[in-house]
Amino acid sequence: MMKEYFTDLEAGIQKAISGGNSSHRKLYTLELARLGKKLYSGTDSIAWCGITAPFDLLNAMGVTSCFVEFIGAMLATTGVVGSFIEETDHTGYSSDACSYHRSVSGAAIKGMMPVPEFLIGTTNPCSGGLAVLENLAHRFGRELFVLHIPQDDSAGNVRFLANQMREMVAFASRITGRKLDDVALRKSVENSNRTSEIMKEIFELAGHMPSPAASRDLSNFGIVMSLFLGGEQAITIAEAYRDEFRKRIDAGDYGKSEGKFRLLWIQNRIQFRHGLEKMLEEEYGASIIIDELNDITWDPIDPENPFEGFARRSISIPFNGTIEKRIEHLKKLAREYRIDGAVNPCNWGCRQGTGARGLMENGLKEIGVPVLNLEVDCVDSRKFTEGQLRTRLEAFMEMLDTREPLWK
Repeated sequence: MMKEYFTDLEAGIQKAISGGNSSHRKLYTLELARLGKKLYSGTDSIAWCGITAPFDLLNAMGVTSCFVEFIGAMLATTGVVGSFIEETDHTGYSSDACSYHRSVSGAAIKGMMPVPEFLIGTTNPCSGGLAVLENLAHRFGRELFVLHIPQDDSAGNVRFLANQMREMVAFASRITGRKLDDVALRKSVENSNRTSEIMKEIFELAGHMPSPAASRDLSNFGIVMSLFLGGEQAITIAEAYRDEFRKRIDAGDYGKSEGKFRLLWIQNRIQFRHGLEKMLEEEYGASIIIDELNDITWDPIDPENPFEGFARRSISIPFNGTIEKRIEHLKKLAREYRIDGAVNPCNWGCRQGTGARGLMENGLKEIGVPVLNLEVDCVDSRKFTEGQLRTRLEAFMEMLDTREPLWK
């Protein structure tokens, strides 16, 4: 089913692009389809990973790597996720767990997860993601290597993680028979640095007043782009976004994003189809111009000494370290993008989205930015109560409308 989905998706987008109907978002979706097609090809060397794995390093080794949550999001997008979550419920998994991971586990039980050559777990951003990789390794009879991500980037911690990544390369080489080529590694690092540089430009352009970014433009962008790092396609996608945003600014064509309210979205988007973002844009002139993970939090990686750079990047993500660090990052985004309000979908079963919501709300309130916490399952549409959520969003927007402008 998933192989056919990705194959059809690739063919449809390619036909549209070949017919002259290209766009930044189509190029991005095309590469998502190609990644999914490779994962389900049955011929590629694949690795299921945690979110903070060094995907450009694995790409340099010729390994198609992907975090498992990608499949959970795709199952939600296609509207079939419910049966896979039910499968985990029937086999004793806790219904309190994250639906990203429950859906992936259900897909594995039903034979819908491709068997990898190996798995790379990461201790960050969550223990649930590592647990599902441990379960997959057991189910598939494949070896799991775990990267222990330190909580801060002290010199000793960076050395520790860099050495672990070197051990990961040896682990992958032993299993696949592929060595890490120095030329391929350098090229991958150079491509990653170029992509990160352009992505930084994209995010800066999104902060323009008015913003050229519509609510869906940068949905899941930062986290998904990590899967393409190291490849030429990442540069192509990033350039398309940058050029489109520049064109909109130069032409003064902001569309619906020229509205009066600028929103920050905390953590991940709701993965299935719904009408809330459209309602915000059309009825309240509110656009989501920045997501929490749409940020470059690391410095360029030194091609001569890349492992330390890979380590610093993994350590740097906002979900790692103390909650105070994460709150300061949210405050930084709110100031840089002149945010009027923030929306936090407190994803069911997720400690990142739910456990710290009160602290994040209070932290942003300190600089005058109100937060709307939505109790929602971002993957399982069966639990989605759009009417109730719409009522809460309407009340939130009406409150913003009565406030004095926060940024002069």
